[in-house]
Parts: sequence; structure tokens; C-alpha cells
Amino acid sequence: MGVTPTIEATADLTAADPSTEAERIAFWEAAAGRLQWEQPWHTAHTFTPPQRLSGAEIPEADAEYSVPVIEWFAGGTLNVAVNCVDRHVAAGRGGNVALHFEGEPGDRRTITYAQLQRDVSRAANALLALGIGRGDRVVIYLPVLVETIVITLACARIGAVHSLVFGGFSAEALKFRVEDTGAKLLVTTDGQFRRGEAVPVKDNADAAVAGTNAVEHVLVIRRTGSEIAWVQGRDVWWHETVDTASDVHQPEAFDAETPLFIMYTSGTTGKPKGLVHTMGGYLTQASWSYEYLFANPDHSARGRDVHWCTADLAWVTAHTYEMYGPLANGATQVIFEGTPNTPHPGRHFEIIERYQVTSYYTAPTLVRSLMGWFPDGIPDTYDLSSIRLLGTVGEAVNPEAWRWMRDQLGRGEVPVIDTWWQSETGATILSPRPTDTAFKPGCASRALPGVSTRIVDEAGAAVPPNTQGFIVLDRTGPAMARTVWGDPQRYLSSYWRQYARQGWFLAGDGAKYDDDGDTWILGRTDDVLNVSGHRLSTIEIESALVSHPWVTEAGVCPVADPTTGHAVAAFVVLSAAAAEALPAPGPADPVFTRRVTAELRAHVAREIGPIAKPAAVVVVPDVPKTRSGKIMRRLLTQLYEGTGLGDTTSLQNEPCIPDIARICGARREAAQ
Repeated sequence: MGVTPTIEATADLTAADPSTEAERIAFWEAAAGRLQWEQPWHTAHTFTPPQRLSGAEIPEADAEYSVPVIEWFAGGTLNVAVNCVDRHVAAGRGGNVALHFEGEPGDRRTITYAQLQRDVSRAANALLALGIGRGDRVVIYLPVLVETIVITLACARIGAVHSLVFGGFSAEALKFRVEDTGAKLLVTTDGQFRRGEAVPVKDNADAAVAGTNAVEHVLVIRRTGSEIAWVQGRDVWWHETVDTASDVHQPEAFDAETPLFIMYTSGTTGKPKGLVHTMGGYLTQASWSYEYLFANPDHSARGRDVHWCTADLAWVTAHTYEMYGPLANGATQVIFEGTPNTPHPGRHFEIIERYQVTSYYTAPTLVRSLMGWFPDGIPDTYDLSSIRLLGTVGEAVNPEAWRWMRDQLGRGEVPVIDTWWQSETGATILSPRPTDTAFKPGCASRALPGVSTRIVDEAGAAVPPNTQGFIVLDRTGPAMARTVWGDPQRYLSSYWRQYARQGWFLAGDGAKYDDDGDTWILGRTDDVLNVSGHRLSTIEIESALVSHPWVTEAGVCPVADPTTGHAVAAFVVLSAAAAEALPAPGPADPVFTRRVTAELRAHVAREIGPIAKPAAVVVVPDVPKTRSGKIMRRLLTQLYEGTGLGDTTSLQNEPCIPDIARICGARREAAQ
């Protein structure tokens, strides 16, 4: 296929910071030039913002608008899998390690780029033999396995559209995605290793494809040896279908705007939205931003880079910074199947030491868990000296967790990039530069080159420093989602309608500028509390709580109050230090509860002010989180008030819900 310069020979884009629209487009054209294209594009970028369709006599609030149209690299053709695998082999780097895989039970595999090319080719041929072709949808219901990456790349190679689903999701959540995509193929396993046990999941897959849908085959990987039901003619084994296929496949090039994958949002409100990302623009921004954020600034040292993004492969973070971004750069990385505390809380540190990980990218919720597991710090028996860069993603990281992470994993000296972006944007939008020497813990800093943001009020006017507003993207990148699968009007109403006249994308997060003009993310706008007319950020209160030595994790939510409008309810997971300081027998004892409540209310008052003091403090074993690490504060409100729960299928820790419901129910009974 086409020819482009090798990655090492491309122009340095890390110093570029385009200011005009022409410079921005030229910047992204240069970034796209890092990839291998079969045919060059004729038009780099077009954007048709929402257009008002209603007459002038219709009030703005009732006006109808057209759906925006975004296009990058029109006329250009490429193959995503070739860019992630084949071109590195062709350049003589086939012997370089692509993946170090570590399974939860301790099994390990090392896969070179040459091996990955053969495996992806086999899977591509197997997909074609199963009747999967360009434009067909494939739902992938797998844990973090080498095969997960192989089948994902195989879909990209033949032009099929993939949609990955977290292996811990319920049959109901999987069924929705199978039906919404109209998938012809479901890929799953006989079982998954989870917290030391082999958990059968094929039953979930069978339930998901029961009834009316377009699924023709279920492709099953033998992972745990679990006993499974089998539907003759529909179900096929991976080892009989993929492993026996030819390892030679001739790829074809696809138009840049060909759909690559459908990424479902977590569904915190309403049914999940299937965001559509396309090949050329997405890979351009994924590849460039990975290099910018994670690759060693010293090109000669990049051969020693070992990247580890700890996200599950179904999350957009893993798509961009665990699959497409690293592989497009020819990077070596770690993928880990298991949970971070199986069989012990130091498992991640063992992996960092074993593979000499240089960049470690994880969620704030995991950092807070590590703080609780290691209250006295990480033992010096672990060698973490290979780490030269740390990063967080998912929610704004609490300053206390940021400092702990840098001190304990980064020797108090390595850069920490607190990245802000979304499933919708496809790649990082805000982050400190990895070459910065001064950091503000918990601050997303400023926009990366090629994109820009504003913080505005409801009318679109800029807000002054230290005032909460809505963060919008006024210049999006090539990785931006193009639509919502099957529902373009929802794409308009969810993201573009509020600032249609300006052509801005509404991210849905609250944010503020500090006095230096840097951006602080304050959480979802529907998570803002209004207490006696004071707008308070849930993340600010949670950060204050986590800074107390008794608290490992905190989730804050608004609850109805007839006097103040909202009152603050704080759900906290206590640390080992709390157990030592507090009286027995524990949370069920009124004396225990009063002591915890008084201590943490006073602490929040000192950290923020009396107005932010929680009206209630609820001690729980865990707080509900999506797979991306976002706390489901809406569920906390519903649990506290005893109202009907919304969608819980997107949770990574759904079993905690009955425990929290029981604790909240006991509180309500005691208050009567």
C-alpha cells in the first residue's frame, strides 16, 4: 500500500501551537502525514455547523436546527490496521515487541509486531469466511486479552465496524448494544478470570442474542475451560475458526470517513448513546496525541519505552491510548487482564517492575484505592524506577491523590499529566504538557495544539476567573465523533443545540479558569449542587474529603432539602487509619456514625467553608463507578432518597448497589 516517512523521520509537531484556522488545519494535515495513506486527501477539513431551519418568528428556544456535519481528509484512503501493524513490519521492526500480556492467573505472552500481523490476518480471513464484510457491525464482549486486540484490528482491516463491550456488563447491557448496532457477529469467551475465579459469561452472551436481532454467529474464545451451552450452527470456536485460517491477507484501503467503531457512553442519563468514530480523522489524532503525551521526548530513547494504560479495552481511553495510538506509533505496551488487587494489592507494582513500564496511565479511582491499600506508602521492595511519566484520566484527579501518585510512583519528580477528554472527542483535549516543570495538582491546564476550549455561561458569554461555567469546544479535532448511531437528532440535541449559533460543542462538564487562565474541571454540570444559592462542585467537596486520612474514596451528591434547595450527602469509604481511630463496632453503631460525621463535616468546613459541609455522611464499602472510573452520583442521590434507580448496567462494581441501598434504608428507618 501507500508510502509515507517512517515515524522517526516525521516532522516534530510537539512545539506547534496553531492560532489561526488555517494554521490549525495545516497542523492536522502534518499530523495525518505521519500515517500511511493509499490515496491523498483533496480537502483537509469541512465543518458545517448547525443551521437554523425555523423562521425569525420562532423563539430561539423553540427553533429547529440542522445536524452538524464534520469531515476530515476527504478523498483520502487508508487502512487502519496496516498503519498499526503492517507498516512497522515492512519498515524492519517486525521483531519489536507490540504487547506484553499478563493474565490474571499469571499466564504471560509476548507478541511481536510480526506475530501480531499474522494473527490479525488470520482473524481478518476468518471474519470474511463468517460473512462479515465492509460496514457490518461486530460486537466484542471480551476482557483484556491479546485476542481482543487482534479481533478489533481485524475488523478495522476489512472495514467492519466494531463495538467493544466491557466483559463485566450484564446480559441486558450487552443485548441493548447488539440490537442497537444491528451486529451480525458477537465475539465472546467461555468464561473470564475475575478476582481469582473463573466466571462463566457465555450465558450472558446467549441471553443477549436471544430474540430478534441480526446476529448470525457467536465466535467463542476458550479462556477458562468453563462448561457452556452451545448452539450448533450459530456458535463457532476461535481455535477452530481463527487459528486455522491463513495468516496472509491482502488489505484494502477505505475512505477516511468510513466508520471505524461505535463507542457507547455510560448511560448515566437515558439509554446509552452510540458515538460513531471514523477511520482517518480518529487515527490521525490518536496517533499524534499518543506521541505528544506519552512518547519519550528523546527520540533515541523511545526504543526503551513501555507504555501501560490500565483501562479495560472497551473504554474509549483504551481504544485511543491502549490500542490505536500506541500501535500506530510502533510502541511496546503492557495489557493486563485482571483486577489491581488480585491476588494482592501490589499486583500493578509487580507488573511495572517486571516489564520496566515507563508511562503509567490510570484512573483517579484506582489511585485512591492504592492510597487506601498502602496507607504507609508503597513498600520499597518494588522497583518503580523505570517510570518517567504518570497520567490520569476519567475524572479530575483529587489534588491529594495527585500528590500521592507522584510521590509514591514517580519519586516526587516525574511529570503527571491530568488529561481531560471524552468518548465524544476521541482523544485528549486538555492536559499539562509532559515537558512542564511546574504542575498544579488536579488541574487539566490548557488545550493541546490543534483544539481549543472556552468556559462560558448559558448565553455563551465568557466567565471571569474562579467562576464556574460550561466548558465547550470551539475548535474540535479530527477524532471528534461524527454522529450518534441511528439517531443524528440526538447528536444535535445532546451536544450542539445549546450553542448552535456559535457552532460550539457542549461537553457537559462544569469548569472554571484560575487567575493564570488555566482550566479546572469541576465535574458534570448535572452534578453541581445549589445550597442556599451557592453553586458547589461535587469534585471539590470529594477532594476535600479524600484529603482527610480517614477517607479512601468519596462520592458526593445533592439531596432535596426544603430550606436550602439542595443538601450535601457524602458517601465515604474509610481507610485503615479510620478503623484504628474510631470506636467499635463500626458503621451500624450510632456513636461511630456521629464521630465520623462530626469529624468530616468539620474537615470540609476548614477546607472549603461551612456552606459545603455535608448534611449527611454515609459510610459505605464502595461507591458506584462506571467502567471509566466516573462516580455515578445520580445513583447515590436515588439510593439516599430511596427512589427508583436508573440504569445501572454500565457500572464496574454493580454488586455494591444492594449494600448501599441497605445502609441508606436503615438510615431512613432510624430517622422516622
